[in-house]
Amino acid sequence: MATPIDPTSTAFLLAESRKAPLHVGGLQLFEPPEGAGPGFVGDLYRQMQQVEEFEPIFLKRPHRSVTTAGQYFWIEDQEFDLEHHLRHSALPQPGRIRELLDLCSRLHGTRLATERPLWEAHVIEGLADGRAALYTKLHHALVDGVSAMRLLQSVLSSDPDAREMPAPWALRKRRRTKDDANLADVPIKALRTALGISADAAGLPRALVTTLSRGLRNESASLALYAPRTILNQDITAARRFAAQDWPTERLRAVGKATGATINDVLLAMCGGALRRYLIELDALPETSLVAMCPVGLNAKEAGSASTTGGNALGTVMVRLGTDEADPGARLRTIHHSMLEGKAALGSMTPTQILAMSAIGMAPAVLTPLLGLQGHVRPPFNVIISNVPGPRVPQYFNGARLVGMYPLSVPMPGLALNITTTSYAGTMGFGLTGCRRTLPHLQRLLIHLEDELAALESAAGVS
Repeated sequence: MATPIDPTSTAFLLAESRKAPLHVGGLQLFEPPEGAGPGFVGDLYRQMQQVEEFEPIFLKRPHRSVTTAGQYFWIEDQEFDLEHHLRHSALPQPGRIRELLDLCSRLHGTRLATERPLWEAHVIEGLADGRAALYTKLHHALVDGVSAMRLLQSVLSSDPDAREMPAPWALRKRRRTKDDANLADVPIKALRTALGISADAAGLPRALVTTLSRGLRNESASLALYAPRTILNQDITAARRFAAQDWPTERLRAVGKATGATINDVLLAMCGGALRRYLIELDALPETSLVAMCPVGLNAKEAGSASTTGGNALGTVMVRLGTDEADPGARLRTIHHSMLEGKAALGSMTPTQILAMSAIGMAPAVLTPLLGLQGHVRPPFNVIISNVPGPRVPQYFNGARLVGMYPLSVPMPGLALNITTTSYAGTMGFGLTGCRRTLPHLQRLLIHLEDELAALESAAGVS
């Protein structure tokens, strides 16, 4: 059965190009269970092949033709080939994390074929320490980053003895819940939805005026009007560089507790300070503060669970990173106040209005490269920074302990760097995805992140 693709997801399909693949990804590291032999990774790969029925989201592909009047629809792939989507790879010697990140960089720079379902998974062996890795990617038209993360996590277990666990793409039976569709309720639900949309639409002009007003006053909202030109905002190539590392969440929490900031504020301050150090090294630091676009996943916030139907529901907040501040404490205060302003702006709108205002704020990021104007006009923002919550306790897959989670995301023309983080079992994993040619020595940002966290600890008086 064909279903129309929502406007946001359609935009991701239309905006994609060879040098700007629009998929999100994830790298997971697993420690084999005690007593596992040398064939553990191969056995894991073969087990993930043994799937008879698939979740619908992993079977659907985009389609448009004359019969659809040019509109994109999701249809089920009638020639689905799991061997195309699930791959088995091995690292070259010496099998360091460096070789793993290089492989993920190359895989992440390759577009997904639109004539097939828009996902791939790569089971990777060859790490010198015996760990196994799983790299996955799903098109942004299929799911947003938060939904992708939760969808892949949904097959993990906190029980180290659990076995015969299904692959993420295997169909899983679900109990009927109160949220399931009831035909008797459809007319009432439809009426409520229609009334809600009408009320949201009536409030859109006011929301637009408020958003523009906040942008003109250089206050945080869904629209930024004061982002400077930087080397981050040039055209890009398809080549990717991926850098990853994690830090104890307790270090960020201690800084936040001492300063009255949130963990997310501290995370953004780490990124702002690291970018300041990086741009100073390249003699490319602008006089005014960089602006980060921070996505807010509305579906995930409301439902709190993985979506098996896909789609995107993203709001945005534009945050001043304080890169014009030399003092790390002052930079953290700037970010904290900027986030408070952004949250207040979102709090005054309904979810539908948030989506509409966020689309307006994101429009220049899509239209500028389409018109070939990157580098000639001010960017709508300088960098994308996302924070995706993950499991709080250790997770296992068929006895293998998950020991690391690192997101890979989407650089775009005019936006050469994307920083995405995810929390997991007391750690905060940073995934930095950038254009290999536009941003030299991207891995140095990892050193700067550590230096900046240490500087924030010193400024906050915590050890």
